[in-house]
Amino acid sequence: MNDLAPAHGAPVEWGEIEEPRVPQRLYALKDRDTFIVADSHGDIAGAADGLFHDDTRILSRWELTLGGRSPTLLSGAVSQDNVYFTSHGLNRAIPAPAGPAGPPGVAHIERKRFLWNERLYERIRLTNYAPETIELPLVFVFEADFRDMFEVRGARRRGRGELFAPEVLTQSVCFRYQGLDGVGRTSVVAFSERPDVIAAGEAAFRMTIGSEQCRELYVEVGDSGAEPPSRARFRAAAARARFAMRERRRQGARVTTNGRLFNGWLDKSRADLALLTTPMPTGPYPYAGIPWFSTCFGRDGIITAWQILWLEPALAKGVLSYLASWQAEETSAFRDSEPGKIMHETRRGEMAALGEVPFGRYYGGVDTTPLFVALAGAYAQRTSDYAQIEQWWPALERAAGWLVMMAERHPLGLIAYARAMDGGLVNQGWKDSGDSIFHADGRFPEGPVALVEVQGYAYAAYRTMADLTARRGDNAAAEAWSARAQHLRQVVEERFWMDEAGFYGIALDGQNELCRVMASNPGHLLLTGLPRADRAQLMAERMFSADFFSGWGLRTLAVHEPRYNPMSYHNGSVWPHDTAVAALGLSYYGERAGVVKLTAALFEAASQLDMRLPELFCGFPRAAGEPPVAYPVACLPQAWAAGSVFMLLQACLGLSIDAECSQVEVRDPVLPTGIDQLSIRDLRIGDGAIDLTFERQGGRVAVHSNSRGPSLRVRYGG
Repeated sequence: MNDLAPAHGAPVEWGEIEEPRVPQRLYALKDRDTFIVADSHGDIAGAADGLFHDDTRILSRWELTLGGRSPTLLSGAVSQDNVYFTSHGLNRAIPAPAGPAGPPGVAHIERKRFLWNERLYERIRLTNYAPETIELPLVFVFEADFRDMFEVRGARRRGRGELFAPEVLTQSVCFRYQGLDGVGRTSVVAFSERPDVIAAGEAAFRMTIGSEQCRELYVEVGDSGAEPPSRARFRAAAARARFAMRERRRQGARVTTNGRLFNGWLDKSRADLALLTTPMPTGPYPYAGIPWFSTCFGRDGIITAWQILWLEPALAKGVLSYLASWQAEETSAFRDSEPGKIMHETRRGEMAALGEVPFGRYYGGVDTTPLFVALAGAYAQRTSDYAQIEQWWPALERAAGWLVMMAERHPLGLIAYARAMDGGLVNQGWKDSGDSIFHADGRFPEGPVALVEVQGYAYAAYRTMADLTARRGDNAAAEAWSARAQHLRQVVEERFWMDEAGFYGIALDGQNELCRVMASNPGHLLLTGLPRADRAQLMAERMFSADFFSGWGLRTLAVHEPRYNPMSYHNGSVWPHDTAVAALGLSYYGERAGVVKLTAALFEAASQLDMRLPELFCGFPRAAGEPPVAYPVACLPQAWAAGSVFMLLQACLGLSIDAECSQVEVRDPVLPTGIDQLSIRDLRIGDGAIDLTFERQGGRVAVHSNSRGPSLRVRYGG
């Protein structure tokens, strides 16, 4: 055993964590490992907001005032491509001693910002619409607390490093912090003009502006002063940021419809994925979500890559390559790692480096390893890139070996979890909050816990290994993997099915007693093809009942169950990705009307939420004229929420790709409600590409294709 012990004494005290209050409207920008979250004004108040780099808040307060008051807000928004945040405001009444400020409402204040090269650029443009010259007392108040992300989320530390007195220069202020991890961190706030007054946390300007004139002030925040901010620097960096985003958004096939609003949902979802996707040495990786999870998560990355695999397989390649490179090689109770296991989460902050939290590189996810293997199989079918599979083969064998080891530990051959030590996650499936797994009487199960959906992922992983080993010529191994898959399927059908409910239970506890709870987890089984067809039909009937279907999507827990709470994180809320996974699974069993219903529900939710789906929202029943009820600390943007629309479309179109056969299969296609035409352009398969057009014609959907390059064909199924 090589257990890692926390450094500097005991781990952090979590206690009863209360997430910090999040403003109703947050606006986020991101570049690589730097992101900013601010309110509609563009201000940072020091709650859950801030400018963060490597899980550390390097700007904890950033407020602009005129005459000691915030401007009146006109609007705040992020551009459609997620590059710019822009806020518009106007001046309030300014006290007379401040000078000839003019009446309220004559000065327009525009704040435009973006991130590039992990640096914040901001332009403040002041325009005077009064018939006379005015003088505006402009003040910035700023701080840098260098708090770790887990501190921002509410963790209480027993000690911190040294925060030095700010260094005040003529046009900048430098904040410095020396962490207990030995890493020095700096944050420099720099202005394009010399302030009239500059101090440790404040810079004041008296801006004289002629009638119908404007003045601009430029600000930059980063880990060094670099060159002074200027208009030229702002414009050059902005051009590079927009070009880079445009390149990321152009990856993969393009989907358009005849619906303007639906196209808006597609475009914003694609832009959110581009924003969250971060270039790594191993390829692109979608960070999970802002603000809490702007880092690599194994499960989130795999599901997001799976959602858009049919359109853009390069993301799956990047995700699998990254996870293979960080596969566990040692046993550690602290990190919950064992050889072959695939990473759950990684963090770069001070607390992770010190071992105050185990999440620097944490393996406490029971589902990530089978999902890793299953995605590799889906990638092979989509791309026929078996040369890449060979590069991953050692990692795939080790991951599959871990599954076998876990199955052999369990008396029924299931994959179960129990955290290795305190401080790790109590529940280690995708519903990882502490109260998300329970019995029908409300009590929490004793471990190890075998989640129903994890058995589906393992079933898919075993089938993947059977296919890949057969392709490599090892027929004996292929038969062994197939036998494992069939055994697991039999156990799930015998031990998880609830005849009285027409549904699968959520988990088996450590005594192999079924948690007879109806939750959304079995919807993931459908994606893997494990359930019998008759049971899948019964599941569909229950999922579209009022117990599960809120009108906006599928609840994570049925209404009649104990611990149901539509405002909870996992016990009654609606997660878009969860609904989309179930939809694609249902489509594999021939369900079409239900898939259209789920697509319409999430589209209508998106249309109420600026065409951008959050991580989750509350599970209250849909009410006429009312939008979905927001969950207060949901990530926005969030990767697998953004990817949901593409998985829903695949479900609607009944589309699958077999690259080795140069074939696109379309089975009983339907179109989303209100959409009469859908086009897919430049769907690349091997060395060729194909365009597809789906058109509603009476009671059916016709498909037209145009292939380029090597012969590609479309196969129609029914």
